Amino acid sequence: MPEHIDPDMTAEAIADDIVAAIVSHRLPPGTKLREEALASVYRVSRTKVRAALLMLSKDKVIQIVPDKGAFVAKPSAEEAREVFAVRRILEAALAREFVTKATAADYKRIDKHLAAERKSLNGNDAQTRTRLLGDFHIVMAEVVGNSVMTDIMRELSMRSAVITMLYQSRRDATCSSDEHREFIEAARAGDTERAVALMVEHLAHVEAALHFDEVPDATRGKDLVTALLA
Repeated sequence: MPEHIDPDMTAEAIADDIVAAIVSHRLPPGTKLREEALASVYRVSRTKVRAALLMLSKDKVIQIVPDKGAFVAKPSAEEAREVFAVRRILEAALAREFVTKATAADYKRIDKHLAAERKSLNGNDAQTRTRLLGDFHIVMAEVVGNSVMTDIMRELSMRSAVITMLYQSRRDATCSSDEHREFIEAARAGDTERAVALMVEHLAHVEAALHFDEVPDATRGKDLVTALLA
């Protein structure tokens, strides 16, 4: 049994391991996640497997289809376009308010977050890297202080995270972090129009850099057990 498999794994640990396999493209979009196979791989009960799959479903990493089972999420190019179109509209307004309301303490918090982003880019944990890049936008909403906007941003960020986790390269992730820093520099300088323009351009760049044609087809991927044990 591979070292990363622990018979006492929690549902959370199982979910994390499945995400790692998805991020590394060992489990391509559309792969069916069979409960019995997962229970065999992790040497746990199917009840624990179901709990892990439910967590992933809530995060939109997988889709549970009644009477058919669980599948790795397969967001389409059209869905990505719609998500990023909405984000550009909302975050242009969010960026404008951020420049107006951000305090010295808020910028200190943002600087700490940016440092964490940069650190994640030097590692191999794509899940953490994706989460941090998405959380940057949620932190902006929290600084503005609009709870409705923050909730909307959490939902959009979650959907975007799945899309970028599946279809964004590490090089493009590095560009995203660089653009976060440029935005903060403009905001800190009080240049509202430049900050808004940079945010809109940033989201357009992220969308344009998605590689929908480079992810292997689930029908040509490895067997589920083989993929997870790799």
